[in-house]
Amino acid sequence: MFFPFGIKDVIDIVLVALMLYYIYRVMKESRSLNIFIGIMLFVILWLIVSQVLEMRLLGGILDKLVSVGVIGLIVLFQEDIRHFLYSLGAHRKVKNIIKLFTRASKEEVDKETIMPIVMACMSMSRGKVGALIVIERGVMLEDIVETGDLIDARINQRLIENIFFKNSPLHDGAMVISKQRIKAAGCILPVSHKQDIPKELGLRHRAAMGISQDSDALAIIVSEETGRISVAMHGEFQLRLSAEQLESILTKEMVQA
Repeated sequence: MFFPFGIKDVIDIVLVALMLYYIYRVMKESRSLNIFIGIMLFVILWLIVSQVLEMRLLGGILDKLVSVGVIGLIVLFQEDIRHFLYSLGAHRKVKNIIKLFTRASKEEVDKETIMPIVMACMSMSRGKVGALIVIERGVMLEDIVETGDLIDARINQRLIENIFFKNSPLHDGAMVISKQRIKAAGCILPVSHKQDIPKELGLRHRAAMGISQDSDALAIIVSEETGRISVAMHGEFQLRLSAEQLESILTKEMVQA
């Protein structure tokens, strides 16, 4: 039996393949790969039974399981689905397309905003004082701010250093900077479960990676063990930064959405 096969079918197959590959990557990063493989095997079995073999009774049972299972999967993988949708919307090509239809302008951040952060990080680096500073960009971090203590103060080097001083009650959490102000401190961040994070990097680095995966925020880490400064953004690390490198990254990336 001959089935007509045209360019639309080729596009359909390619799009489905790309979608499955992207879901595979997201599941692999979240350690849900085995569940994803199990779901795909079940879907293949369902298609064979209902479409190829045309078994009405077994096919009907599997149809009901699929219809109910979709709701179960949404509940089970709500975090993975959220991450998938965010990654899709945060893709640079998608953002460039959106810019064509919007007139939203970004406000340049001046040196008075950047330098207190850089100087505080360098000072804490010399003293091996651990710190985690999250800079809000396009995605609002109100849910993160609510986990800490509200400050809403002007960005100041001494204030940053005092917050992360070893005996300070807020030094273990993250500081959130929003709209060129210190919004909150002592905040709790989601921890990344990526397998390729070097073992020598501690919980601060995993928390920084977690927030950079869940949002477009930029996270600065000062290691308490080594004093090294790192930055996590777009789900990637930039390690062992100098003052000049940190200033350059902040100048380029720290903009008010």
